[in-house]
Amino acid sequence: MAQVEIGLGKNGRRAYELDEIGIVPARRTRDPEEVSIAWQIDAYRFETPLVASPMDSVASPDTVVAIGRQGGLGVLDLEGLWTRYEDPAPLLAEISELDDVAATKRLQEIYAAPIREELIGRRIEQIRDAGLVTAARLSPQRTAQYHKAVVDAGVDIFVIRGTTVSAEHVSGRAEPLNLKQFIYDLDVPVVVGGCATYTAALHLMRTGAAGVLVGFGGGSGHTTRSVLGVAVPMASAIGDVAAARRDYLDESGGRYVHVIADGGMTTSGDIAKALACGADAVMVGSPLARATEAPGGGHHWGSEAHHGELPRGERVRVGTIGDLEAILHGPASSSDGSMNLMGALRRTMATSGYTDLKEFQRVEVVVNPHR
Repeated sequence: MAQVEIGLGKNGRRAYELDEIGIVPARRTRDPEEVSIAWQIDAYRFETPLVASPMDSVASPDTVVAIGRQGGLGVLDLEGLWTRYEDPAPLLAEISELDDVAATKRLQEIYAAPIREELIGRRIEQIRDAGLVTAARLSPQRTAQYHKAVVDAGVDIFVIRGTTVSAEHVSGRAEPLNLKQFIYDLDVPVVVGGCATYTAALHLMRTGAAGVLVGFGGGSGHTTRSVLGVAVPMASAIGDVAAARRDYLDESGGRYVHVIADGGMTTSGDIAKALACGADAVMVGSPLARATEAPGGGHHWGSEAHHGELPRGERVRVGTIGDLEAILHGPASSSDGSMNLMGALRRTMATSGYTDLKEFQRVEVVVNPHR
């Protein structure tokens, strides 16, 4: 990709956000009912390529089950309220009523409660008892401490998710997590991220991960760009990581690592464009936080919002627009791309002439220079 001169002493690549690109319709169209949006990672098949973000505003044990029954994959945050409190319902109600000025400080206080290891097992078992694929998330910092409780409880897919995750973390204060050794020792598939560059993704793929998260998560409630100055436009990030997947496939002799776009997608069009750029699936939060079943009560926040030293997120008001079924599968009662997310994806694929997701990754896209 061509370098752009920022100043006499600095160059940078031109990169693109999802809203700067468009999907090109083809000469051949198809019936949306004949389109498959099924996705499979390791031994687990899902009827939709949608993963619910491990955020307390989105994923309680009950909503994880509900999302699974709608054909997606819910991921429970094992560092959230559900593993810190026996009954977090009163706290969730309080968070939804907080004044914007007081929200960050109160979130820090609420999440200062210690994680209770016995609750980790109970929450995972609650999801397993529903007969669904069980996925749960830990941060890289807490994976070594709690991973045994997670595996012993019978998790199917282990998600190691942070704002930025690398395969080679250097620290003089503590022994870093050896991702390659850790993943090798586990008997369950691991999804790890976020990352946003070709090189970082390739290193994560070499650890043995089954999937790599692209992006910094957080989406609409994320303030990493303003707090740290760290940002990579999503369309370009997905394209770079998809290139790493292709090259690793050759390097490894045929091992396919799934690319999951994480964050920055609020509409059905965003989801379609993320898949068109090369993602195998998407991880979304705010679209699902608008469901009547969502534990956030019309508000949305991630783990970055309550960081004890440097919060990099906010609690945002997203409102409530309908139940999970309507948001995922319709019928839609609005025309803004917030409902019937999967039905819209089927229609996008049908309009561009593709019948499955792997084919759809080859769809032509254009850049909209005036966005």
